[in-house]
Amino acid sequence: MSRKSELKKEIDDCEREIVAYEQKRERSQTAILRAMLAGTKPTKEDEQYFNLFSNLIDEARERLRVLYAELEALSKK
Repeated sequence: MSRKSELKKEIDDCEREIVAYEQKRERSQTAILRAMLAGTKPTKEDEQYFNLFSNLIDEARERLRVLYAELEALSKK
């Protein structure tokens, strides 16, 4: 398999991963927002999940930028 094909597959996988993380983060984000609107404090678990998935999304997006840059460099050759 060529490196370009590998990169395209990795990019697709990474984009799907980001979507999955965003869906999981949305659950805790909704709970946090509800608590804020109700004037209560969100649970520690919701805060931890939100932070965890936010960090995972940031890491995946950074990896995605690197993959796109590598693919672009190969395409210019």
